Amino acid sequence: MSIIIFAESIDGNFKKSTYEAVAYGSKVAQHTGTSCVAVSIGNVDDAKVAELAKYGAEKIVTIKGEQVATFIPEAYAKAMATVAAAENASVVVISNTYSGKAMAPRVAAKLKAGIASGVISYPDTTAGFKVRRGVFSGKAFADVDMKTAVKVLAITPNTFDLVENTKTPSVVAHDGGLTAGDAVTQSIEISRATGQIPLTEAEVVVSGGRGLKGPENWGLIEDLANTLGAATACSKPVSDMHWRPHSEHVGQTGITIKPNLYIAVGISGAIQHLAGVSSSKVIVAINKDPEAPFFKAADYGIVGDAFEVMPKIIEAAKKLKAASH
Repeated sequence: MSIIIFAESIDGNFKKSTYEAVAYGSKVAQHTGTSCVAVSIGNVDDAKVAELAKYGAEKIVTIKGEQVATFIPEAYAKAMATVAAAENASVVVISNTYSGKAMAPRVAAKLKAGIASGVISYPDTTAGFKVRRGVFSGKAFADVDMKTAVKVLAITPNTFDLVENTKTPSVVAHDGGLTAGDAVTQSIEISRATGQIPLTEAEVVVSGGRGLKGPENWGLIEDLANTLGAATACSKPVSDMHWRPHSEHVGQTGITIKPNLYIAVGISGAIQHLAGVSSSKVIVAINKDPEAPFFKAADYGIVGDAFEVMPKIIEAAKKLKAASH
């Protein structure tokens, strides 16, 4: 028996969520007395593949070639399911990223496995196999009792610690059982935001709303983000007015994030926005309206004009940064 982890990569590089998934799978393997096997699908350099062992991968299966050069959900799912069957997997761990959401149900269907998405806990095996997942946009939790022989767990990124547990792994090449007809869809073009920290990977996010009054004032957000090494985000009205690109829109209809620190500047805190950021570990709200809904959800709140408050915060952050070097 084994725990299989999908090692997601982009342009030959593993994501932070990948290392989280491997560390998660390694801990589950230790708890259940099974082995931890990471599956790298895509053309990743061997030296980078070996880094998976740092987080507990005892065996690494690599699937390379033209068919997996870009992400095709059905091809990746078939390859993952093929390896899972060959390794006699009892649990398949996939990070609940955009790619993971496309893959996990397909893998579960191929393996006739039960699936739990948005998982936020380690399995409780004291009486069966139970995991907790977030529901209703993170407003509630559901405990799922999984009874199938094989379980697929799509874990929520930035939920589990990166615990190092270095192993000396065996690295095995595999063809994934892929054939020419497995790629039903074709990727014509992939456009990604460059030169910035991906929102889903960011540990700190600085976000702005209509309280900033216009795109010309976004320097306040970018200056603080650059100082803190953070990603930038915005509310839906801001992206709708084209002050900022839609790739920065966080909320129920945008990107759902779970950073360690979320700083909301000039955002009232409508329920649709809160649905996408409420799982942040620490929330700081800055708004001149003391009745802004965000203050009820925030861990810390500053009632004040963003144009007066932000320069002081930026100055303090820069002094703190300088003192730490």
